[in-house]
Order: sequence, then structure tokens, then C-alpha cells
Amino acid sequence: MKIFLTGAAGYIGGAVATRLVADGHDVRGLIRDPAHEPLITEAGVTPVHGDLDDSDLLAAEANLADGVVNAANSDHRGAVETFLQALRGTGKPLVHTSGSSLIADDAKGDYTAPKVHDDIEQVVAGSHPIRQARFAIDTMLVDAADDGIRTVVLCNSLIYGTGREPRPDTVLLPPLVNQARASGVVRVVGQGHNRWSTVHINDVAALYSRVLSDQTASGFYFVEAGEASFAEIGAAIADRLGLGPVQPWSLAEASQEWGAGFARFALGSNSRIRATRARQLGWTPAHTSVAAWIRDEMRAD
Repeated sequence: MKIFLTGAAGYIGGAVATRLVADGHDVRGLIRDPAHEPLITEAGVTPVHGDLDDSDLLAAEANLADGVVNAANSDHRGAVETFLQALRGTGKPLVHTSGSSLIADDAKGDYTAPKVHDDIEQVVAGSHPIRQARFAIDTMLVDAADDGIRTVVLCNSLIYGTGREPRPDTVLLPPLVNQARASGVVRVVGQGHNRWSTVHINDVAALYSRVLSDQTASGFYFVEAGEASFAEIGAAIADRLGLGPVQPWSLAEASQEWGAGFARFALGSNSRIRATRARQLGWTPAHTSVAAWIRDEMRAD
């Protein structure tokens, strides 16, 4: 297939592009920084210079492609609307990247939420305005199946693993690691009792490739392969770096280091999901433990 992919120089997009090329697809990848072109070309991807605000470019690439993967910005409504308009009535696949923070709570690290959200049930977003806006985009995409587009929303949990340059690192783990390296103490928000579902970047890329090729894939999918509390993640970081026990941090202290929004609604929240629908497609993750990856494989330098 000829695939147009946004975010080709990003953490998720770079891994997805590499997997799609390996699976025999012809990939054109959107990049903003010309300096990234050699890395993209080296991966076997044809670079396309532009950004998500260039609606004419996005529409033209969508028309040329057999399918589109949006791996750049989950919250860019304009780009999604452009793709939906360009692909209406074509039957082509449009795979969009979302994130499971949309169901995250406000635990402040103090408790484990009992609820595990399953994608075979109705998904309801959290009350935060950003989560509501993201879920509105996801819903718009799912509903666009009525317009003759095979839309797929992949709602990823906490992704770990080393990706491709120039963005080899995930989002939630580096702030914990960097703080620990700088201070010599691993700290978590509250008691670290909050839990997130997790998934390895290579398993994420494998699912993107699968849903593009599987004509039965459509609708909303959670993406996970296990889960861990932040206390468990912190303990694994301490082991990897040779540091002492994990120490709790008040939300106020954590906010000074990581910012109030990130500390409270990301590092301090619960986001527990179940990827039932992806497994029904035959997706079988090869990695199931973020703690094991941190202890055994995470770069310690």
C-alpha cells in the first residue's frame, strides 16, 4: 500500500514508519524540520515537507495514498477534518493516534482506581476540557465510517521502549528518570499507587500495520499490554540507576519539578484500559512488562 504518515520524525510515527516499510508498504512521511530528512530517508521513507496546518498539502497526499496514518498530534482537529473531507467516499483507511489520558482520573498518586476501561464497552472521557476535546475528535473519526471511510482510532496507553532518532524517547518516563539522575532520589507523585496500562513501542507499530491491512479493522481501539503502578515504575528506575528506595512527593513538590498539569493529570493519575478489540484482530504483543524493560533495557547513561 501507498501510505501517507504524519509525524514521521516523532516517537510513534518514526516507529510506525519503520514497521510499515519493513512490511512492504511505500511510505511518504510528513516532517517539519528539514534537518530530519536524512534520518527519514535512511528509514526508507520519502520525506514530505510541511505541517498539519497545510490543508492543501494534506488533502493532496491523502488523495494520492491508499491509506493515511495520523501519528503527529492527537488534538489537531483541523488536520483530522482535512483528512476526512479528502477521503470521504473512498473506502480508504484513516488511522488516527489518540491517548488513554482521555480516561485518566485525578488520583494525585494516592490510590489505584478500580475501574479498567474496556474498548468493547462504551468509552466515556474524563471531565478535563482537553480530554473532552480529544474524545470529541475520536468520536468524529469513528462516526465518519458512515461517510465511506474506514476510520480506526488507536488509543495508546503509556508507551515505552526505544524508538528511532530523532525522537527515540517516550513521554512519561524521561521526566522521572531525569529527576532521579539529577537528585540521586527517585520520586513519584503522592504514594505512586496510581496505575497506567503500558505497551511497548514495537508492539504499537505492529498494531498500526495490522489495522491498515485488515479490512475488518474499524472504530475505536485501546492499545495496552500490561500495566504498572508508578511506585513499581519508580522502583525499576531505582534498580536500573543503582539508587535507593522510591520516595513520595506531594503534588505541590512534584508540580514545581514537572509542572502542575503534567504532575497531576499524567504522572499522578490512573489510566487503566483493556485492549480487547485489538486482540480480537489477532494482535499479540511481544512485551508485557514495562518494569522489566526499565531494569534490563532502558538506557542508563
